[in-house]
Amino acid sequence: MHILEFLKENILVFDGGMGTLLQKEGLAAGELPERWNLTHPDVIRRVHMQYYAAGSRVVTTNTFGANCLKFDKAELEEIVSAALSHAKWARAQVYGSEAAFVAYDMGPTGRLLKPYGDFDFEEAVAVFQENVILAEKYGADLILIETMNDSYETKAAVLAAKENTSLPVFVTNVYDAQGKLMTGASPSAMVAMLEGLSVDAIGANCSLGPVQLRGVAEELLRCASVPVMMQPNAGLPRSENGATVYDVTPDEYADEVADQVKKGVRIVGGCCGTTPVYIAKLTEKLRGVTPVPITEKNITCVSSYTHSVEFGASPILIGERINPTGKKRLKQALKDGDIPYILEQGISQEEKGVQILDVNVGLPEIDEGDMLCRCVTELQAILTLPLQIDTADAAAMERALRLYNGKAMVNSVNGKAESMHAVFPLVKKYGGLVVALTLDENGIPDSVEGRVSIARRIVEVAAQYGIRPKDIIFDTLAMTVSADPNAGLVTLGALKRIREELGCHTTLGVSNVSFGLPSRDTVNASFFTAALENGLSAAIMNPNSTEMMKAYHAYKVLHGLDENCAAYIAFASALPQESAATSPAVPMGDVPTDDAHPLQKAVIKGLTQQAQAITAALLETTDPLSVVNEEIIPALDTVGKGFEAKTVYLPQLLMSAEAAKAAFECIKSRMQIGDADGSRTVILATVQGDIHDIGKNIVKLLMENYGFRVIDLGRDVAPETVVDAVIAHHAPLVALSALMTTTVPAMEETIRQLKE
Repeated sequence: MHILEFLKENILVFDGGMGTLLQKEGLAAGELPERWNLTHPDVIRRVHMQYYAAGSRVVTTNTFGANCLKFDKAELEEIVSAALSHAKWARAQVYGSEAAFVAYDMGPTGRLLKPYGDFDFEEAVAVFQENVILAEKYGADLILIETMNDSYETKAAVLAAKENTSLPVFVTNVYDAQGKLMTGASPSAMVAMLEGLSVDAIGANCSLGPVQLRGVAEELLRCASVPVMMQPNAGLPRSENGATVYDVTPDEYADEVADQVKKGVRIVGGCCGTTPVYIAKLTEKLRGVTPVPITEKNITCVSSYTHSVEFGASPILIGERINPTGKKRLKQALKDGDIPYILEQGISQEEKGVQILDVNVGLPEIDEGDMLCRCVTELQAILTLPLQIDTADAAAMERALRLYNGKAMVNSVNGKAESMHAVFPLVKKYGGLVVALTLDENGIPDSVEGRVSIARRIVEVAAQYGIRPKDIIFDTLAMTVSADPNAGLVTLGALKRIREELGCHTTLGVSNVSFGLPSRDTVNASFFTAALENGLSAAIMNPNSTEMMKAYHAYKVLHGLDENCAAYIAFASALPQESAATSPAVPMGDVPTDDAHPLQKAVIKGLTQQAQAITAALLETTDPLSVVNEEIIPALDTVGKGFEAKTVYLPQLLMSAEAAKAAFECIKSRMQIGDADGSRTVILATVQGDIHDIGKNIVKLLMENYGFRVIDLGRDVAPETVVDAVIAHHAPLVALSALMTTTVPAMEETIRQLKE
């Protein structure tokens, strides 16, 4: 039986932890557990058999860290082949011909992807590609992409699996106590992206104990239209008499996970600290429990690397300032490759309160594909807003969608057969909320019925590609009322009928309605209000327009969408000071927005080129130490406080650190940072057996910005090497990194030798 068929009617129980069991069998500190597939096949087979016997219907192969970054091509294939052979042998012993499955286990590379790290997105795809091809070759039933703490690396792994195999793909991520990934993604953001990429199950693993992950499970169940999977740890580890123990008992574990199943979780198992005893208790608790049906949630949304934006409850604002139409300064910036100007346009609109950012770089004088990819990459590096990828060039659209970290809004498709056959395959492959224009080969109909008829046809063709109505948002095309007095009425009528009859959400480029008229903002604002009353879900608009923002905030107040009128009051309070209406809520916290602190703002926003240029200018009139103490350090402190308060996420922290680093490069020529006697020296290393260096690299970057001399020994570093470096450099400080359970003993051994 195929695993997806089994899943339709059954609760699916996976196995538990592997690393802790191998340590009990003698896995040494720094030893790679994947090699035990070759050196200790009897142990691996015994562990798999114990899990199957405990009630697991799926076991995961001992391949979590097996990839070409650790092993050469020949050894990697040998490990994967052996790992799958062991699992299939154990399955045959316990289940015979009865339905049971083997999941190929694929964990993170341990590298942080660009622009925050040094690992290219396509390099990551290539690493995962080797694994998934071998997984299918040697008989895996599915691919489990697990313990992913970065949405971007998760996407790379999923693309590799989808492009190179026909196997089902299950994905679980690691969430912290605030319900976020290390790089900031919420459960709803991960559901938006992963459902868009057509994965077969979505969930969480590792992280924390089952009680602490209850909120994550609930949010996944609210959003996901595919099975939800939960594999928590057995609580938090601690050391007792030299052994690692966990604070959640098998009974406590089984009670909580079984309760989550009763609420709708369909796939369960365990991670660190769980053993066959935990799985046996869980299987016992689930005996007789009827699976909760999996339902279509019908949520229309887009997402960035931090959060999703859902359509329907409240009108959505899409900032239109990164679009060269009618904007001479932006056209020049695109021709000149002036990315800092484009980033400033994005930041300005985010501060004005837009929820999505339109990105259109279509100029005949430039390579649109290259510029679109560059802008998407740079904008998503410093902003948390979802992006609308706005292009008529299908090749440029695909390149940008592939690089996008989340579920993008895709603008656009129309009723022409050529357009639908070019765009829909891209939306299906990469995920996205596609904007559909109500025009076809015959142009734009001048009647409501004509536009609704095109919308129906678009929905029908989209269904042939597996795209559901919830992922289509219709633009009924605002035409110029100065040329046609009925243009506004037709647009509004089509909006209303599409919303009511097709159930799809709608969007408009509002300002088109007023071309050729004086005081255009007045007409635009009135039309915006009328469109909202007729079912408009989102508007592509200028957030610098006071009249438009007045209409938006007033509408929300009058329709009960602004609790205690708080947003309106904040907006109105800002009007006397600023000609353009702004919502003063800035996610970063105490961000200086006036001209007195341009360097602070550049560092806080992660604008590397601006930070460097502003620093160079400041040093002409200001003492270097003053620039450090009065500008750079306060900016880094602001970002640090935001990071602690969970209003700033890791990518923003890293981009701010890079901007500060650029500023320091200017300052280093004017003054000596750090001291020659080594009292500010720190030794950094990822411990033996572990190739994960994300944490180490973050610490390195931040400590360098505060003037420390950092000696980075790299990854997979033996304890003796760390000790030798400390002695050689007289370093008073050592920072050690380890990600995997199996490499914690190597950290312990390194600390022991250091103390000795």
